[in-house]
Amino acid sequence: WSSDVCSSDLGMALGIGLAVIGFWVNSAIAQTLSPTTVYLKCGWLLDGKSDQPTKDVTIAVEGEKIREVGSSPPPSAQIVDLSRETCLPGLIDTHTHILLQGDITAADYDAQLLKQSPEYRTILATVNARRALEYGFTTIRDLETEGAGYADVDIKKAIQNGVIPGPRMQVATRAMDVTGAYPLQGYAPNVTVPHGVQVVDGVEDGRKAVREQISHGADWIKVYSDRSYFVRPDGVLDDIPTFTMDELRAIVDEAHRQRHKVASHAMALHGVHNSVQAGVDSIEHGNYIADEDLKSMQSQGIWYVPTIFVGEYVAQGRAATGAPVWLKMLQIHEDTFRRAMKAGVKIAFGTDAGGFDWKVNPAKEFVYMVKWGMTPAQAIRAATASAAALLDMQDSVGTIDSGKLADIVAVPGDPLKDVTVLEQVNFVMKGGVVYKNP
Repeated sequence: WSSDVCSSDLGMALGIGLAVIGFWVNSAIAQTLSPTTVYLKCGWLLDGKSDQPTKDVTIAVEGEKIREVGSSPPPSAQIVDLSRETCLPGLIDTHTHILLQGDITAADYDAQLLKQSPEYRTILATVNARRALEYGFTTIRDLETEGAGYADVDIKKAIQNGVIPGPRMQVATRAMDVTGAYPLQGYAPNVTVPHGVQVVDGVEDGRKAVREQISHGADWIKVYSDRSYFVRPDGVLDDIPTFTMDELRAIVDEAHRQRHKVASHAMALHGVHNSVQAGVDSIEHGNYIADEDLKSMQSQGIWYVPTIFVGEYVAQGRAATGAPVWLKMLQIHEDTFRRAMKAGVKIAFGTDAGGFDWKVNPAKEFVYMVKWGMTPAQAIRAATASAAALLDMQDSVGTIDSGKLADIVAVPGDPLKDVTVLEQVNFVMKGGVVYKNP
């Protein structure tokens, strides 16, 4: 009996000892793995919700998320001093092409597709991704690879896996257009050349292309809905539509059936109208949009991504090569932008970076949005909260809130007084990691 008691006591002691050791080991592991808290001391804060800045705000960042806004750091806290800066949510560009290096003329575009391998273009794209992040764009929607296949999916993965630095990405892979409508064009019929899109003809071909692109990692489906632009005597920017309505509706229906959104390159009368009738989710460029289509966009919740700066950037070069319509398109575009604002259409920030050289800061777009009628606060919201809503990412980015990802940038000035300071982002944090510090 006594030996049983001793055995029992020993077993209990060992059990308690192991439990204590386990507790301390687990506690040590927990302490080791617990994320560090960093405090950002901001001189001013534009949180993406209010149009008015708040003075002297401290943001507590724990791991990859914002723990608290307005907290007081303890004496031993790790502090990033941004007391001379204005802090904002990480900027979002909803229309980029990281696999393009600028294509003012058709020759620029042809050279990239014919003389640069997809592998080399992908290497250049990793540099562009880093540039985007350092400009302050912590999230981008990359609207197709322009002939580089599914390279954007791999770049997105490499960023997610920490292999290369870059913004969070949503990608559209190959995009779609019909036979004879998209570069490369003009080569001898017996010469096989690549195209900057997946060529799609017919309803079933469209559905198949949607399925294929989604299966290979497309977040968005992109269609080119018009081409061959000309200004009518009444000032309307006209075009030739690409897809038939049956084709366009089938593509949109298939994408929506698989819970994916559709972005439509639509610059003029018929391309926009057909896209709206088909129920796309965003109109890209939209240099001319008829009043009735603006009303439909507003009622259906279709987004407008105007990409203003790229129009001016390419206009001179394309006019010099025999396409003066691009100069007139700028004036038409401004009128459309103002009418869209008046109609209450949802507008998101997008630049078409890649259509212009990535060495040019895409934040130049803010100046044009303000020049064409937005307040600086409206333009900033278009690149933060509104852009996040377009991407269905409003629960994680777009505003500075407790629980959201710590995507935070800062500028040395007041962007509400001078929107050009957004071209001078000198602090970039993405997911709690600092990539640029003043």
